[in-house]
Amino acid sequence: METESEPYIRLATLRQLHQVVADLNTARNFADTLQAVADGVIAGLGFELSAVNLVRPDGDLVVAAVGGSPGAEALMAGRVGSRSSWERRLAMGDRWGDLRFIPYSEGWVLDDDDVPQWHTPGPAPRFPDEWHPMDRLFAPLYAAGASGGELIGVLSVDKPRNGRRPGAWGREALQVYAFHAAVAIGNARLRGNMQRALLRLEREQQALRASEESFRQAFEYAPSGMAIAEMGGDQDGRLLRTNDALCRLLGRPASAMRRCSFSDLVHPEDIGTLLRTSAEGGRAELRLARRDGSYVWVSLRNSVVADAADGPRFLLTHVEDIEERKRHELQLAHRASHDSLTGLPNSAELRARLAARLCATPPQPGGGYEDEAASPDGGAMGGGVYVDAAGHLHGFDDFECFGTPPPADSVPFDGHVHTIPPNEDSAADDGHKGLAVLFCDLDGFKSINDRFGHHAGDAVLIEVARRLSNGVRDGDTVARLGGDEFVVLADGLGRADAQDLAVRLRNAITPPIRVDGRAVRVGASFGIGWAGCGMSAEEVLQSADQRMYIEKRSRSKERRRAG
Repeated sequence: METESEPYIRLATLRQLHQVVADLNTARNFADTLQAVADGVIAGLGFELSAVNLVRPDGDLVVAAVGGSPGAEALMAGRVGSRSSWERRLAMGDRWGDLRFIPYSEGWVLDDDDVPQWHTPGPAPRFPDEWHPMDRLFAPLYAAGASGGELIGVLSVDKPRNGRRPGAWGREALQVYAFHAAVAIGNARLRGNMQRALLRLEREQQALRASEESFRQAFEYAPSGMAIAEMGGDQDGRLLRTNDALCRLLGRPASAMRRCSFSDLVHPEDIGTLLRTSAEGGRAELRLARRDGSYVWVSLRNSVVADAADGPRFLLTHVEDIEERKRHELQLAHRASHDSLTGLPNSAELRARLAARLCATPPQPGGGYEDEAASPDGGAMGGGVYVDAAGHLHGFDDFECFGTPPPADSVPFDGHVHTIPPNEDSAADDGHKGLAVLFCDLDGFKSINDRFGHHAGDAVLIEVARRLSNGVRDGDTVARLGGDEFVVLADGLGRADAQDLAVRLRNAITPPIRVDGRAVRVGASFGIGWAGCGMSAEEVLQSADQRMYIEKRSRSKERRRAG
């Protein structure tokens, strides 16, 4: 800094300061203003290095401009320092008015923080006010220049040309410059926002002038379907206008379309999807009816348009034909969930179906919860639906209307019907109906593979899968677990029913199977397990698997082959 005993040098410095402050307000844009702030420190305040650290929206500070050293700029520009590290620096420094000075003797504790910085080691100072390369001097930048305002950045300076720490005059000059730099940054940001707003407004006006013709052409000649419908009033949802692509897609003339709404055309299973679709920005994938009675998968995208600011609003719907994509997705989903050889549900799909029927809370043998606090009402006798010990649903109103309480063994129902296994401690069938899990393992299959090859084995598995599928009800699941293991899920069976089903399926498997002109034969061993809430799908399958092996070991090899 200039020697304070030389007033004419101070006046020259003041003129330089006046010039660099004037330059701050003539920058063309926000980036140029930030660079002018950094360069002004070099040109007007006698430092050789400066950096503008700007507060980002997330609170951290980024090095937005560097002046005085291309090397420092390459090292620091664009790097980010955390807000907490900066607050630590500003809190620990010596207060020179609004400035913060951290001498080299204290600043070593900051060497490992994440604030970008430029410094080089050097010898200890030879005299008290000599500047050390590890000294740090910061000028906080506040909104509107006021020190009590919001922090918008920090101006860091280094390497005074005269090699001395700034005196009172140099500190005052830097503080004044920081004030004007903060004002200039705020003004540049405001100008930039205003310029962007004006540019955006001009573009919007240009778009508005061309919108009517553009919309008409885009609507009429769009390659995919477009429709305009009423919003509100007695005719809410009625189609007012459809383009040619939509009419072709559905095979309906425009005159007929104007008498409909999408709710009249949607597949009955997809009406809920349509109703859940938000009018503004809503999207849905559903099926629409063609004139010939068939359905096509489409994607609907909604947006709201208005003739004027306070005018009536209309719903603009874009209709895209996704029939091929949907078919491909369904094929991929089927491949992921079904066995490629037999076409049966695979192991993952079996476990998913089984897990969907089970919850983590096991009911008591009498029908109640094992943990009353786990019940949907915390054990309280509130309103709702109850399940008795046999799995039957009852509403509380069914009992209250007769003045009687619900049975003590009922289970509070929260939208999930508990799966309850039969009581296997009893030797007799108690009539309880549950979810039976039949684990099937083929007997003699390995020898077919070994003698005739995998092609023959695959043919046997395909035929066994067909016979199993033909032997169960429509709602039951037959899955291939892997290898020669199959699993059948059959709901609503008693213990005797499950045993009869196992016998029927075994008898269906044992007849000879024709493979490449020869007859081969396999047997089957079945283990019957029961699914119950409180069990995992893996536990249910393991239970049925263990019972299958018990059943297999109880029969001789000849009997297993014979079924």
